[in-house]
Amino acid sequence: MRMEDGGGSVFISPFVASPFPVIRRLLTLAELKPGEILYDLGSGDGRTVIMAAQEFGAIGVGIELREDLVKQSLKKIAQLKLEDRVKIIHANIFDVDLSPADVVYMYLTTSANEKVRPKLEAELKKGARVVSHDYEIVGWKAAKVERFCENPRLGYPTHTLYLYRR
Repeated sequence: MRMEDGGGSVFISPFVASPFPVIRRLLTLAELKPGEILYDLGSGDGRTVIMAAQEFGAIGVGIELREDLVKQSLKKIAQLKLEDRVKIIHANIFDVDLSPADVVYMYLTTSANEKVRPKLEAELKKGARVVSHDYEIVGWKAAKVERFCENPRLGYPTHTLYLYRR
């Protein structure tokens, strides 16, 4: 993910895909319901918005700056015939209105979350939920923090999941 700095675009977070069990747990933690709108900031290959539609009955909106990942996502969405429930916006997240979101999913970094926080505060409606994979939103009090073990055979938690409520 990158943001504008006045002199062009600067990446604020690399693309690292969340594992499917982590996505599923975060969407469950957010209590994502059928018909709700989930925004994924830096949607990468689209896996989160696709899962939101397929498994939770939600509307998925991904925002992704990298054109190759947008194309990859759109191809997968078309193969799954989810165009009516999943949308990918090829844009900088700072240029997209987040006010329709019921849930926002983020797998950024703590410093990227700090840059995004004012936008979330300004645009999210009351009652919206924000879930973050591994990185807290400094200055916000999490409603829930959960240590999650993606692979029980490892025997120890490998991810930290954060739930915030506006």
